[in-house]
Amino acid sequence: MAPGSALHHTHSRLRRPLLSRRSTKLRRRWWRYLGLALLLSTEALGKQIQRERGEPVEHQHGLSCPLLSKPRPLLHLSMRIHRRRKSTTSLRRCSGGARSPDVVEREYADLNLKPMYGVSNVTFLSFNTKNWGEEQMGHVRIRQHVNPLSSSFTAPVQVPEWKEVFRDSTLPLMVDIGCGSGRFLIWLAKNSVEPRNYLGLEIRQKLVQRSQFWVKELGLENIYFLFANVSVSFDQLVSSYPGSLKLVSILCPDPHFKKRHHKRRVVQAPLVDSISKNLSLGGQVLLQSDVLEVASDMRDQFDAYSDVFEHVDHIDSNFLCDAEGWLLHNPMGIRTEREIHAELEGARIYRRMYQKTKQPS
Repeated sequence: MAPGSALHHTHSRLRRPLLSRRSTKLRRRWWRYLGLALLLSTEALGKQIQRERGEPVEHQHGLSCPLLSKPRPLLHLSMRIHRRRKSTTSLRRCSGGARSPDVVEREYADLNLKPMYGVSNVTFLSFNTKNWGEEQMGHVRIRQHVNPLSSSFTAPVQVPEWKEVFRDSTLPLMVDIGCGSGRFLIWLAKNSVEPRNYLGLEIRQKLVQRSQFWVKELGLENIYFLFANVSVSFDQLVSSYPGSLKLVSILCPDPHFKKRHHKRRVVQAPLVDSISKNLSLGGQVLLQSDVLEVASDMRDQFDAYSDVFEHVDHIDSNFLCDAEGWLLHNPMGIRTEREIHAELEGARIYRRMYQKTKQPS
């Protein structure tokens, strides 16, 4: 096939779509690296020019080079990295110089979890590698956002033997949906004076493994953490529990801000319907978020079951609300980690608590 012939050009056009997405991503990545290299070399050249002119050299991150008075398209990656580092630092450094991890450690000091952070001789089945291995049960790296609609989370979880999980499986049950690190629920299980069992459901398995490790180290027999997709497994889990379901908490769930991702939010009509059927009479539901849009969406979902649920301030005058119906105080006695971080940043926490007054028709 001679180069330049019509057959050669036709063959080339047919081959072009066969380039994989991986090679395209690699090319884009190399262009980004090139932009970063250009930024560093040009900034160094700018500093050299400043030295030759006898001008003071500014030692700072960002675009201090006089040759770069306007941003260039190839440099957007490094500029974005710099802005991200700056914003992350501002998130960690809260008002008064306090950092949210330090405040969390102080509020949960009676759990004494810090000595367990360095433990590494814990054997478990890794979710990513599917191999037995060892990992430190302290600071674990996790994905902040998980797609519950992914095919890897569609299989229902196996219902545990409740008699083996809890010392007394007939006690009333509290379920925390999206329990995160588990500190909040562990604190309740350790300090609550009311006899009750606690079940934490979390879709990120590494957090569940660490929470269960903490429970065993603390010797608690009234709490259990389970790796589960609530959208798939909630109904079969709570319906199989021998005791009564007294409290369900959904605290600061993943907001999934993009409109096309709203279907990934945990509070959907099937879950609300399952809670309305399985919650015992007099049982309560606590909703909480630092994002008004998410809190309003959860409120609307439960307000649609007004024949089953009633807001607690209509039943108990001790629960005070503002003009819009949001609870003014945390009724649980301890703040969640997300709640601590949001309030240190100056954000408001929006809460609603419902009580089941009638059985669904």
